[in-house]
Amino acid sequence: MKTLEKRETILFITGAFVSHTTWNRWISYFEDKGYNAIAPSWPHKEKSAAELRALQPHDHELAALTLSGVVSHYAQIALRLGEKPVVIGHSLGGLVAQILINQGYAKGGVAIHAVPPKGVIPYEFTFLKSSWKLLGLFSSLKKTYLMSFADFQYAFGNGMSYEEQAEAYELYAIPESKRVGRGGLTDAAFVDYSKRHAPLLLTAGLDDNVIPAHLTRRVFNKYRKGTSVLEYAEFATNHSVLTHDDWEIEASYIANFLEINIPAAQPFAAAGLQKV
Repeated sequence: MKTLEKRETILFITGAFVSHTTWNRWISYFEDKGYNAIAPSWPHKEKSAAELRALQPHDHELAALTLSGVVSHYAQIALRLGEKPVVIGHSLGGLVAQILINQGYAKGGVAIHAVPPKGVIPYEFTFLKSSWKLLGLFSSLKKTYLMSFADFQYAFGNGMSYEEQAEAYELYAIPESKRVGRGGLTDAAFVDYSKRHAPLLLTAGLDDNVIPAHLTRRVFNKYRKGTSVLEYAEFATNHSVLTHDDWEIEASYIANFLEINIPAAQPFAAAGLQKV
């Protein structure tokens, strides 16, 4: 277990469609292991899920948010910490985590059931069925998109009881910026797969409809297998892994990966990045 003297910070990064409160149990879990764990929301998503849904579809500030804006938001948070954090992101947050690692803002991290960076075209049927509406083709970018309960059942709640699905939707489902979704198809989602990087773990869910394990394996295979620490692991979970009944199985594996692979504290000055 990490000693309290180290107090490395874990920066949890939320994905699209859901509230940052999905990390609540993970924060407690990793704090019990001696980490300083934080899960700041995306810009314009600080309110509760119910309050954000009440703004749908006219939350114009959120509608204007881009993927580059999300990445910059978390990069600035990392810089303000003074020392490089561990970044752990889920879904689109997993893509952001990979970008931050690739750009030198983190000393390692985990991409949980992550949206693929540019260069891996997601042709898997379940991904397309789960995600294509977020792109908002032929609809106004000035309006946010809220996943319907039926779509949420397929994307996040497959394998769960109706009662569990309804509770999860009420607690966590929030509107999303279509611009962020489209950003995943642009250079904003770029990762240099050949570049040496801090330790990185990619995890996948065998029951995940949004990010099927086959898609994550293709991302894993894009990274250069060199001196960088790179690991891949699969779990019997759906896309709601953060709040799934078996969430602690994956969290425990991640904690072990961090214990083995993450180095001591690294100041940003060593990487030429400036604290703000």
